[in-house]
Amino acid sequence: MASRINEIIENFGFLEDWEDRYRYLIELGKDLPQLSESETTEDNRVKGCASQVWVVTSVDHSGLEPVLSFKGQSDAHIVKGLVALTLALYSGKTAREILSIDALDLFRRLGLAEHLTPQRSNGVRSMVERIRRDAIAASA
Repeated sequence: MASRINEIIENFGFLEDWEDRYRYLIELGKDLPQLSESETTEDNRVKGCASQVWVVTSVDHSGLEPVLSFKGQSDAHIVKGLVALTLALYSGKTAREILSIDALDLFRRLGLAEHLTPQRSNGVRSMVERIRRDAIAASA
C-alpha cells in the first residue's frame, strides 16, 4: 500500500494544471472496487459528508498489532477520488501507524486543501476521523 500512495503523490507532482489534477482524482475514484449492497449500510456511512460516503473497515488481528484495511465508495466523482486517496494512505497499516499519519498534511502538500470546497474539506475530515476511531477501536 505504501507504494500505491507514493505512486499517487508522484503522479500529482507531474500534474501542474488543476483540471488535470481533478481528472486524476476522478480516475482514482473509478478504480475503487464497487461495494456490495450489504456494505452500503448506515453503519458504514461516514457522517459529516455532503455526498454519500461509505467506508468498510476490516481488521486483521493475526500479527503483533492489528492491521486495518479499508474499502470505500461515494456517489460523487471527485469525492470518490478523495476516498481513494485517503484509503490508499491508510489501508494496510497498523492501528498505531494510522494514528500517527496526518492526512490533512498530505492534502496540503498535494495542494488539495486550498482547492477543495469547505464541504469537501469537512467530508475528508469526517472520513479521517472515522478511520482514526476504527484504529483506536482495533487497538482496544
